[in-house]
Amino acid sequence: MCQPDRRENPGVAEPGDDDPFAAHASHAIRRVGPMSIRTGAVFRPDFPPASLRTVAAAADAAGTDELWLWEDCFQQGGVAQAAVALSASERLVVGVGLIPAPLRNVVSTAMEFATLEAMFPGRIRIGVGHGIQDWMRQAGAAVASPMTLLREYVLALRALFAGETVTVTGRYVQLSEVALDYAPPQRLPVLIGGTGVKTLRLAGEIADGVILDSGYTRTSVGAALAHVAAGRAGRSDPFDTVGFIACAPGEDAAAQLAQKAAASGLAPEDGFGVGGTATDIATGLKPYLDAGLSTPVLQPLGAVDTMTEFVAVCGEVASRIDSVVDQGI
Repeated sequence: MCQPDRRENPGVAEPGDDDPFAAHASHAIRRVGPMSIRTGAVFRPDFPPASLRTVAAAADAAGTDELWLWEDCFQQGGVAQAAVALSASERLVVGVGLIPAPLRNVVSTAMEFATLEAMFPGRIRIGVGHGIQDWMRQAGAAVASPMTLLREYVLALRALFAGETVTVTGRYVQLSEVALDYAPPQRLPVLIGGTGVKTLRLAGEIADGVILDSGYTRTSVGAALAHVAAGRAGRSDPFDTVGFIACAPGEDAAAQLAQKAAASGLAPEDGFGVGGTATDIATGLKPYLDAGLSTPVLQPLGAVDTMTEFVAVCGEVASRIDSVVDQGI
C-alpha cells in the first residue's frame, strides 16, 4: 500500500500485517440515529513547538471541539504538547494520537495521563500504537512482536486507569501489584491507532476506540472500520472511531488535495480529503460518517502560519456538521 508521508500520519502498516485495504469483514461500524457529531483539528508535529499555545487558544475560541497531536520521532513529545494545549485553553479536548508503546513504560504513560486527567477532567484523550518501526530501531526500542506488546500494553493501561491493582507477567509488560494513587475517577478511554488489519481488529477487540490516519479515503475507510467491527464482535460497550482527514479550506482546495493525493500514491477517484468552504467541508465529511467515523479530525495541508484561519474554519464546521448531515445535504 502506498502511504502518505509518514511524518504526516501517526501510523503505517505494521510488519507482518495484512494489507489494510484488503477485502473487508461483513459487519461494518455504522453511525445510527441522531447524535451530536464532534469534530477536531490536527496540530502536526512538524509545526514549531512554540506555536502550539497560540493555535490551541485559537481553536478553543473558534469553537473547535478537539485538538489532536501525535508523536513523531524525533520531533515533539506528545505528553508535553498535551499539557501545553490544555493549559492554553478552557474547554478544548486534547487528544494524543498516538503514543508509541515501545518508547514508554506503561506505568509512566498511565501516571502522565492520569495526572493530566486530574488537572483537566474530561479533556484528555489517549491513543497508543506500534510507532514507526524504523524509528523504534533507531531509538533502541523495537521489539520482536509489536502486536504482542500493543496487546499487553493496552490491557495494562486500561486496568491502571480503572483503578485496579495490576500484576501481570507478559512477554513485554511485567508489573507487580501496581496501582495508581490518582487513578481517574471517571472512565478514561484508551484508543489504538494503526493501519494493518491485525491492528484494526485488535483495536476492536480490546480498546475503547480506534484512530485512523489521513491515508484513508472515502472509498477505503469503510473497509478499515469493518476490520475494527470484526474485532468488536460480541462487545456492546462504548467505542469511538476517530479519523484524521486531509483538509484544504479555500478556493484552491481541489488542486491542493489532488497534489497531496498524488504524492501519497492515491488516485483522484479514491476520494481523498475534504476542502472548500465550511459547508463544503461538512458536506464532504458525510461519506466518512456514513462509513462509521464518529469523530472526524481535520488535518491541515498548509503551513503553521495558516493555522489560526484553519481552526476558525474547523469551528465553523463544528457548528454546521449536525445540520448538514441530518439534512442529507
